[in-house]
Amino acid sequence: MNSRSLILALTIALAPGVASSASVYKWTDENGVTHFGDRQPTGQRTESVNIRTGAPSGSPSTSRSPQERAAELEQRQMDEAEIERLTEVERARQKQRAANCETAQANLKVLTQGGRVRMEENGEQRYLSPEEIVEQRRTFQELADENCGPETP
Repeated sequence: MNSRSLILALTIALAPGVASSASVYKWTDENGVTHFGDRQPTGQRTESVNIRTGAPSGSPSTSRSPQERAAELEQRQMDEAEIERLTEVERARQKQRAANCETAQANLKVLTQGGRVRMEENGEQRYLSPEEIVEQRRTFQELADENCGPETP
């Protein structure tokens, strides 16, 4: 009884190895239909086919430890989070740029309408001189050019 159990256990242990080393043959019949089989047909010219299992040997996923794969996944997630953060920063920058453009254009409109322009300085109201208006107009035009046009790298 003991020897039968030992033989059965060895047979079960060796069966996958024997099955994986079996050859698979490919041939085409007289009607042009391609066939595959584990036995070589008589009277047919066959070709031996290499069979691959799910994961190729030596693939990166099988050669790395679970800790290495976890570290790689964590690094990839951190990289994606950084990209998302940079995207949010870029959106905020674009929103600020649009607000700067709108303000500069509104101030230019006021300065080009003519008339007197008042300004508060140190808690007191005063009117801008014509030279100051020209200077302010130039400043706001630069801001509008910088923020309203296409962005330069």
